[in-house]
Amino acid sequence: MFDDILVIVGQFGTYQKRIYFLLCLPAITCAVHLVSSVFILASPRHRCFLPDWPNDTYAIQNVDHALLINDTIPSAEPGSGAVYKPCHMYVANVTQVFSDPDYHPANRTVTCDKWTYDKAIFESTIVTKMDLVCELKDLKSHAQMIYMAGVLIGSLLFGILSDIFGRKKIFFTGILLQLVTGLAAAWAPEYYTFIMLRMLNGASNSAVFTNAFVLGVELVGPSKRVWAGIVIEYFFALGIVLLAGIAFLIRNWRYLQIAVSLPSALFLVYWWIIPESPRWLIANKRLDEAEEILRHAAHVNKAKLPEKLFDEREKEVGGESTATYSAILHSPTLLTRSAILFVNWLVISMVYYGLSLNSGNLAGDIYLNFFLVGLVEFPAYTLCLLLLDRIGRKSLYCASMLSGGIACVCTIFPSLYANQDLQWVTVILAMVGKLGAAAAFAIVYVYSSELFPTVVRNSALGAASMFARAGGMISPYISDMSDFVGGDIGKALPLLIFGVSAVVAGLLSLVLPETLNKKLPETIEDGEKLRQDI
Repeated sequence: MFDDILVIVGQFGTYQKRIYFLLCLPAITCAVHLVSSVFILASPRHRCFLPDWPNDTYAIQNVDHALLINDTIPSAEPGSGAVYKPCHMYVANVTQVFSDPDYHPANRTVTCDKWTYDKAIFESTIVTKMDLVCELKDLKSHAQMIYMAGVLIGSLLFGILSDIFGRKKIFFTGILLQLVTGLAAAWAPEYYTFIMLRMLNGASNSAVFTNAFVLGVELVGPSKRVWAGIVIEYFFALGIVLLAGIAFLIRNWRYLQIAVSLPSALFLVYWWIIPESPRWLIANKRLDEAEEILRHAAHVNKAKLPEKLFDEREKEVGGESTATYSAILHSPTLLTRSAILFVNWLVISMVYYGLSLNSGNLAGDIYLNFFLVGLVEFPAYTLCLLLLDRIGRKSLYCASMLSGGIACVCTIFPSLYANQDLQWVTVILAMVGKLGAAAAFAIVYVYSSELFPTVVRNSALGAASMFARAGGMISPYISDMSDFVGGDIGKALPLLIFGVSAVVAGLLSLVLPETLNKKLPETIEDGEKLRQDI
């Protein structure tokens, strides 16, 4: 079998280390594209543009400007975080404001059709370019949802294509699509072109990350497979950390979009470096190509392969018995287990991406908060590497979900009852929530693959991934609730929803059996025997 050959070649020799490191680097750009909307679609403070004041800016210019603003724009509600109401202005005669000191505009207000924006944090964003505020503010959430829909479409489409045409070809298709759509989005003339390009970019992200992940895992031996599946997540977290620094330096959305897209061009040179997956080549009876790659790997690793690598070739490439996922429908045990796992995949994805997108709504500096959102993932993945094979999958997974969920729920107390000086407590609790979500996301890949029987494993994981993408599509609407619910409760509500969802999903996972040190189930019957420990 192929795993036996890898043991001879070297389970993680010099050859695999080089290739694996190169495959981890694109995870950085995938992370950057996935969460760049925090800055590109940021909504700064804004108010109506003053009529008859062509040089109006959000910042007060002089005494006359201040007088006109106060007489024309209603003050915002206390606790909203804004100085003026963002969408309405008084019905006022601007000339009379200056000519008649006793003049006061009527209390009747109208919706404005032009705005000026606070440039203290962002020079420009898609929101400020296209005025996605007030009655159009839901278009911001739609744009983020459509990006996640692109990720869903990409995972389905490119997953099938990679099984047909190979991991390498689809990986490079994704790289090229990521580069082209990322750069094109920087010159999108209007909203609908922008979201279509972003959707295609989301699809490309799936092609790049999934195939990089699979290529890396399929090249290493069985003893290193869990390790290889988690280490790539460090590079994903590094992308989030780097984006915080890049966005801090580049405050213009167009230049930021270009800056995060150009690095994809570097990965085009991989065509001459990264091999096709030998496992895929063997499965498709291209044994000569697979043997050439394996012999080169053995040479680099200073290992010696037998002269005849593939004896009884028909036996080696004969596939395992398979079954459709519908076979699970006839097993109440596996059906219940699948339902619990799918709920958990949806919640993990919703919480993980939601907390990343929600970093702009937390108190304090958005760049520092976003940096911390990425930084907390490093200890999360380290805990997984250290504890996953010690305390078990279920215990670590449940602890991650419950601790992260409880931390998010607890943010409601400082949000509602603490003064501004204690809002750092909310930030810390949100970071604990992100740590738990990141750890759970890493564990669920391993845990699910061990719970589903071999005969339905691929199709079951594909179904689980669809639920995860659905959670990602929901997350922007929850993160943007502060745009629709005013005051402190609006800021606390997203974290409360994320927290309660994580706690419920974590408690549901207690029904699942432990898989540590147990043989992988091969058939439906094996899966049913993997029952809850008593």
